[in-house]
Amino acid sequence: MSPILEYETRIDSKKRITIRGAKATYYHVTERADGTIELSPRILVHPDEISEKTLNMIDKSLQNLKKSHISNPIDLQELHDLIDK
Repeated sequence: MSPILEYETRIDSKKRITIRGAKATYYHVTERADGTIELSPRILVHPDEISEKTLNMIDKSLQNLKKSHISNPIDLQELHDLIDK
């Protein structure tokens, strides 16, 4: 995949860099031994913002998944055909 934007930056005195035109507010940072830094955009949600109903639905879905109570795969070919028109 080719880059959309590529530029040089530097670390300031407080060990920060500037990201030009950043699309997200929060990023997950992965720093590798070779000095490479990877940023992945994140959307943070406080646990209190998730409703009790949603949490119960997640729990029930996980229980069904563990019991192998799952539906058949969905065929998205018709949707792809509509989009390609």
